[in-house]
Amino acid sequence: MHEEFPTDEPAVVTCGLPYANGDLHVGHLRTYVSGDAFSRALDRVGQNVAFVSGSDMHGTPIAVNAAEEGVDPEEFALEYHEQYEETFPKFNVDFDNYGHTHDETNTEVTREFVRSWIDNDHIVEKEIEVAWDAEQDQPLPDRFVEGTCPYCGEKARGDECDEGCQRHLEPGEIEDPVSTITGNPAEYRTRPHKFLRLSDFQDYLQSFIDRLEGTENAQNQPREWIEGELEDLCITRDMDWGIDYPGEGEEAEDLVLYVWVDAPIEYVASTKQYSERVGTEEFDWEAAWKNQSDGTPPEGGEASDASRSSSGSGTVPDGGDIVHIIGHDIIQHHTVFWPSMLRGADYNEPRAVMACGFVNLAGKAFSTSRNRAVWADDYIEAGLHPDLYRYHIITGSEFTADVNFSWDGLQERVNSELVGTLGNFCYRSLLFAERNYDGTPDTDVSEEVRDRIEEAMAGFREAINDYRVRGLGRAPVELAKFGNEYIQQHEPWKLTDDDPQLAAQVIRDCVQISKAVAVLMEPVLPGKAEELWAQLGEDGSVHDAALGDALAAPPAEFGEPEELFEGLEDERVEELNEQLEASIAAAEAETESDEDAAAESDDMDIEPINDERVSFEEFQDLDLRVAEVLEAEPIEGADKLAKLQVDIGVEERQIVAGIKQLHDLDELPGTRIVVVANLEKNELFGVESNGMLLAAGEDADLLTTHGDSEPGTKVR
Repeated sequence: MHEEFPTDEPAVVTCGLPYANGDLHVGHLRTYVSGDAFSRALDRVGQNVAFVSGSDMHGTPIAVNAAEEGVDPEEFALEYHEQYEETFPKFNVDFDNYGHTHDETNTEVTREFVRSWIDNDHIVEKEIEVAWDAEQDQPLPDRFVEGTCPYCGEKARGDECDEGCQRHLEPGEIEDPVSTITGNPAEYRTRPHKFLRLSDFQDYLQSFIDRLEGTENAQNQPREWIEGELEDLCITRDMDWGIDYPGEGEEAEDLVLYVWVDAPIEYVASTKQYSERVGTEEFDWEAAWKNQSDGTPPEGGEASDASRSSSGSGTVPDGGDIVHIIGHDIIQHHTVFWPSMLRGADYNEPRAVMACGFVNLAGKAFSTSRNRAVWADDYIEAGLHPDLYRYHIITGSEFTADVNFSWDGLQERVNSELVGTLGNFCYRSLLFAERNYDGTPDTDVSEEVRDRIEEAMAGFREAINDYRVRGLGRAPVELAKFGNEYIQQHEPWKLTDDDPQLAAQVIRDCVQISKAVAVLMEPVLPGKAEELWAQLGEDGSVHDAALGDALAAPPAEFGEPEELFEGLEDERVEELNEQLEASIAAAEAETESDEDAAAESDDMDIEPINDERVSFEEFQDLDLRVAEVLEAEPIEGADKLAKLQVDIGVEERQIVAGIKQLHDLDELPGTRIVVVANLEKNELFGVESNGMLLAAGEDADLLTTHGDSEPGTKVR
């Protein structure tokens, strides 16, 4: 077990690197504002912490998009990197260091990692089949190959079954590969590539996952991979854009490192840059990242042999406290690949991984191609304070669950909780105190209120150590709710004449609660916390306040306060909704126009009829039935999979389908669909599927019945 925060070791909080290939929308920002809030909370309790990230600059999509625009990939990616650097502070996301994967530090650190793997005999060369576009006479990196997943049969990309079982695919695994550049069948040619031998780390990973902290999805989802047979990770690619493989030999000259090698290493590089800027006395990156183990085997593990000292179950790394805050679609990378990479280079392992759910827009998935998004710049240009978004997205659901962003939802949360509860309490308390006492009444805080503030502080610490970022947002609001009840119960405005001593006591308590609220709200509402701190007449910045300052006496005098929050009016929300609907409609009209034009120019855009016929007897072997959806819910950790309970007349079945982002699951119960009832059972993402629903096209248009056929009716 790890020590509770704060610890004596330096901590590093990271967020998954944004890919420098497009604009940011509010869905992207969930992990970054959560990471910022968590690192601020650690700082409040006295933890030495660095909050770092950077832009992911490499990979095929950037190279191809840069070529389409006629610019160098570095120039293309740097433009988005600089945009992100400007955007994050607008949402009060305050990185201690924000770098990028193409800078000198990350290039150097990445090569050191790979050389360590080579020296420790963790690299193996294999001849593999590489997809090749014969028409363009060039290799096809994974993202520019599409085909069929060999595990579940769904459409997949070259490196991931993104529409089916979500499994990572190695080069050459995908079936029926097609070049996305030309649409031609992709050829396979034998090429030598470098692999990180993950089997070296299997014993270690099995002990690592038992001590990993964070969210349950990050702790449980990787077990399927770790407990099964680990496939070696191909760490090189055939392309020009990226960090060159640092090995020797003619065969290595044309290879660059896979983007998922240098991307997480940016966490280390960015921390190193921070240390170099502020000095190691303030933050020592090596103390955080470098393995300081004393050689003690982990509980349940055995010491590894000398030839593999950095693999096996081995020793428990004894370094800093590293917390990764990510989207759940990259859990495997951070709990299987990344710990192995760290172990192979003798670096410290992550203490915790926190993986969040999706952000949906008004009940449906974001779609950048259809402009179904609230872009980060749109939010700022709407004149809304960034803390409103931060509070809404952090407290809207538990971190692992999907959260819904909508202008109506933002209005409801802001008006009821920030305006009606937190803002209302602080304003009425400080206004009464200023008008009647010119500030804080000259008396001590009551035992009741001191106990309640200490309880809020304890809950704050508990939220940190339980990795419940939502709890950090709820703590100040719950305390303000208590304050409202307290002031309403005692009615000090009635006591000023009848019992002035009690009136002073009540207002003294309320001012103290307001100060505690300012300290507690700083991680999630940093801008508004600073405003409240100034209204209290406090010196310095609330960002420098420790959690214990919640109980320190407020200044004796302060000026007349102002309302912290303004309510969002119906007219404003209606205007924002109309703007969003107009942008979506315009984008959909443009998309439909492009599709119509493409259809007129090329009939082959519609998939041709298969020339291979099936006999009537073969068709009769399919048992197609009418089914009624009873329940539909998302599968945690899967991007697109949903679990359906259906009634097929003779029994109820469970079916897994890739419709999570294409349908409102809450509206599906009661829908009559058509299913293949005699399909062999399958397991997708660890969930059994007993049948298959029928749907048309990329949007999964469900096949339903025209009339009222009962569940179980055969389709002939």
